[in-house]
Amino acid sequence: MKRKLLLWIICLSPVLVAAQNTDPKEEVKVEKKFTAKFNGFVKSDFFWDTRQTVSAREGHFLLYPQPVFEDADGNDINSKSNFNFLSIQSRIGVDFTGPDVFNAKTSAKIEGDFFAQANDNINLFRLRHAFVKLNWPKTELLFGQSWIPMFITGCFPGTVSFNTGTPIQPFGRSPQIRATYTIEKVKLIGILSSQRDFANVGPAGPTGDYLRNSGIPAIDVQMHYQQDNKEAGTAFLFGIGGGYKTIVPRIKTVQNYSTDDNVSSFSGIAFLKIQLPAITLKFEGVFGQNIDNVLSIGGYAVKDSIDLIRGYVNYTPSNTLSFWTDIHTNGKFQAGIFAGFTKNNGFSDDIVAPSTIFGRGTSIESLFRVSPRMVYSMEHIRFALEGEFTAANYGDGTYDAKGIPQNTTQADNLRLLFSVYYFFK
Repeated sequence: MKRKLLLWIICLSPVLVAAQNTDPKEEVKVEKKFTAKFNGFVKSDFFWDTRQTVSAREGHFLLYPQPVFEDADGNDINSKSNFNFLSIQSRIGVDFTGPDVFNAKTSAKIEGDFFAQANDNINLFRLRHAFVKLNWPKTELLFGQSWIPMFITGCFPGTVSFNTGTPIQPFGRSPQIRATYTIEKVKLIGILSSQRDFANVGPAGPTGDYLRNSGIPAIDVQMHYQQDNKEAGTAFLFGIGGGYKTIVPRIKTVQNYSTDDNVSSFSGIAFLKIQLPAITLKFEGVFGQNIDNVLSIGGYAVKDSIDLIRGYVNYTPSNTLSFWTDIHTNGKFQAGIFAGFTKNNGFSDDIVAPSTIFGRGTSIESLFRVSPRMVYSMEHIRFALEGEFTAANYGDGTYDAKGIPQNTTQADNLRLLFSVYYFFK
């Protein structure tokens, strides 16, 4: 008996000493300093297309149909249908909270999926979000990688497709510093951002070097007005924003002379969300110059040569206009539809030649999409079915003085998509 008592005293002595030297309140506080919460989902997509498409990751992220391309017998080579089954959109994330710093609540998020960065490494894990937040009563600071400024998390298309309305809806994530100041129902937002996985196209292909070599991050400002009534099941969100960026396509000319020739561009966005008890309506309009970095059509081109010997040039940005609406019912079963249109309005100045154009989808004069869907959600499982019809008007290789494609031919694709989700948190 004495031996057992002695063993108990020896085992408990560190705990007893700690208890004597620690304030009980402080001990509870230490336990609550850090939290980590896992979340994410497993998703499998099964899709079939009526023709070949311009897309990423083996057709998973669809942008638009391939143009009509006829062989010697007049048969459209790109009219061949195809299908695929993929689970690469499955993702996992961790949300952290920690002790206060500078009287601000602190939190962080890291999230990834298996979408990878290219077809060559598909199925590999890649970074989606990684940021730190500091929150005061009216001010929030975010440092890290998150959604681009033109992707509004409170108002974006609810499509089943991972493309979320792209290229009509701007899409992407970027490393950034974001400051948000709240005055009652109004949020004032300022963002400085760079480019990483979503970058402008240039002489060396898509890379963030063009923006970084300008020495100035992209600058965006926004104003959001939001009013919610949870008891009534209603919400209202309206916002506007604008952005500015400068890129340097080359740091040396073809003739090997140092150059800082650049192209500056502006963007604007306006959005509206109205949530009623039975239905939710969303609307957005986008104007963008040189916004191929957010997977929209457009880019930039050479407008003139200012020194033929050294190879110095001046550039001009493209002008793209887009509109979309998304309407769906609320509840466990949702019926919804996305409809959108985007237009290539050419470049701000006359261009030297089509061969000097850099960008994405610059041979498309206009594009529209209609996507009806049905979604059934339970506590942690979701089944979704969507039809996505996209039609792109391609030029025949000729352009007017402003670089707008001429003599267009429509190429259209119908995608049928069935998705199954399993959510966890």
